[in-house]
Amino acid sequence: QVQLVESGGGLVQAGGSLRLSCAASGRTFSTVAMGWFRQAPGKEREFVAAIPWNVGGTYYADSVKGRFTISRDNAKSTQYLQMNSLEPDDTAVYYCAGSRYCSGYGCRRSGAYEYWGQGTQVTVSS
Repeated sequence: QVQLVESGGGLVQAGGSLRLSCAASGRTFSTVAMGWFRQAPGKEREFVAAIPWNVGGTYYADSVKGRFTISRDNAKSTQYLQMNSLEPDDTAVYYCAGSRYCSGYGCRRSGAYEYWGQGTQVTVSS
């Protein structure tokens, strides 16, 4: 079992930056693939970014590519999402997720994740 706790959300103006953190406890973090998803009001949850356990690559949604960066620190059992050049359309609740099984492109699917955080609100004002 893995427990995930997000932090770092808040209100920011368009063009600004935020860094989200996700602290994990429980199962060995280094063997769990990690991802970020988001859900805006009235919309379905969507993939944002993922990083496999072996950091063999990173994956991004086209809408955030070049602006967001996912990373992980296995020694601290923490993953991060650096968000730059934020836009009003980035406003959503952001969720941290963990998966023991996904690999590669499969880590883009929410159904591949069995561990979820409670979410943190990100609001970007225009």
